[in-house]
Amino acid sequence: MLGLNKVILIGNLGKDPELRYTPGGSAVASFPLATTERWTGKDGQRQERTEWHNIVVWGKPAENVNKYLKKGRSAFVEGRISTRSWDDKDGNKKYRTEIVANSVQFIGSSAPGGSGAESGANNNFSQVAGPDMGSEQSSFDTPAVGEPGAIDEELPF
Repeated sequence: MLGLNKVILIGNLGKDPELRYTPGGSAVASFPLATTERWTGKDGQRQERTEWHNIVVWGKPAENVNKYLKKGRSAFVEGRISTRSWDDKDGNKKYRTEIVANSVQFIGSSAPGGSGAESGANNNFSQVAGPDMGSEQSSFDTPAVGEPGAIDEELPF
């Protein structure tokens, strides 16, 4: 049986990206991305629900994300869902579900530090990572949980 793990999100950064480096020297950036769904209920009242997604980007694209994306900026993210687990300092099992990005594109103003709101969703994209980073693994070689080079739990993501 064949499986597919693919996520496509368009949303706004909830805070500036955090850039860290693994002990092996690989760059990794993380940031929260908000997606908001809006609808009109049966009672005619406007409603909305915001979902928060934990985004992780590896390699040179992580450095670019850190350099050009800021809180409030719109982004198009394509990647895969990954859940990792660890034991905290008290021995409790913890889990975190993340979107490991293969591609991040800036939406809106291409000026560094711009919020993207100036030009709205005019499809003015600035690309961070290639649109197709490979079918099995991204070209910036994302380590799997438990492998050497995987995100160390001491990194506060």
